[in-house]
Amino acid sequence: MRSFFTIFTLALCAVAGAGAVFAAGAAKPAGRGTIVAFGDSLTAGLGVPESEAYPARLQRKLQQAGYQWTVINAGISGETSSGALARVDWVMKLKPDIVILETGANDGLRGQDPELTRRNIDKIVASLRAKGVVVVLAGMKMLRNLGPAYTGKFAAIYPRVAKEHKVILIPFFLDKVAGKESLNLSDGVHPTGTGYAIIVDTVYPYLLEAIKQKGGH
Repeated sequence: MRSFFTIFTLALCAVAGAGAVFAAGAAKPAGRGTIVAFGDSLTAGLGVPESEAYPARLQRKLQQAGYQWTVINAGISGETSSGALARVDWVMKLKPDIVILETGANDGLRGQDPELTRRNIDKIVASLRAKGVVVVLAGMKMLRNLGPAYTGKFAAIYPRVAKEHKVILIPFFLDKVAGKESLNLSDGVHPTGTGYAIIVDTVYPYLLEAIKQKGGH
């Protein structure tokens, strides 16, 4: 599990590093700001080097396109939506313009009541929106062995919250990766570096929409 100190240190390094890249002369700037990848182990990048997790890969993709936006990895392995709700104020200390919220998977794996998960995510999104943050909500689905009633209620959480708060929804964060043995670690749950590359391609167009909402190009 990443400590808060480690994440904050990485965040400062990311800001400094991004500034150095563009000072040296990269692509034409297309807006500037801070994106916080807020989530659990799927965001933290459990089992892969930091550079292969999706936030770092997303940072590189943005830089290559000329966007001077910094992506901060604020993922905590093992975190539930309740833990994420308790961390909102801490995340706001990173001064995000955009938050990519990926949470709830651990709730589902523990069989938690989907209504509690929905309420937690609803409160997180409402809190971020109230502070002027553009939210990109990462939709999640649950393992079929939990039964159709449970998986249906769980999957419905994300579009409902997105609709109620009018935020950008990624229909399924693990699209084209979930269930693919070659794209996941031996636990069958956490993506490999190659799996994260696909996740970045999934997330990217929704993030560009968020940047536009923030006045980027």
